[in-house]
Amino acid sequence: MSAFPQTIDQSVINVTPAAAEKLTALMAGADDDILGVRIFVSGGGCNGMDYGMTFTERCADHDVTMKGEGYNLLVDAVTLNFMRGAEIDYANSGVNTSFIFNNAFAAVGGSGGCTSCSSSQA
Repeated sequence: MSAFPQTIDQSVINVTPAAAEKLTALMAGADDDILGVRIFVSGGGCNGMDYGMTFTERCADHDVTMKGEGYNLLVDAVTLNFMRGAEIDYANSGVNTSFIFNNAFAAVGGSGGCTSCSSSQA
């Protein structure tokens, strides 16, 4: 049985240059007690899982860390299973700015669609 990894790299979760730049800027403006940015997953249902990010002050026993230049991403074991192979991007189009999780959920066989209502995510 393999040990739970302590760190991951771009081969597990790809962070685009635009997302890395924004993460670095956010960390530069954060309080000194902030350790990094936590990625989390919640929900489910028709629209799939909801992915998000928040500042965190601590690393839990089952967290992995991805170190970038100027930022740390922390991911718990459950979220990591949904994020394998995903890409985190950042889009800035005027007043609409956001992190975008591409290919999230694909690692566990999800299609991003809902068979009961025939909708799909772009």
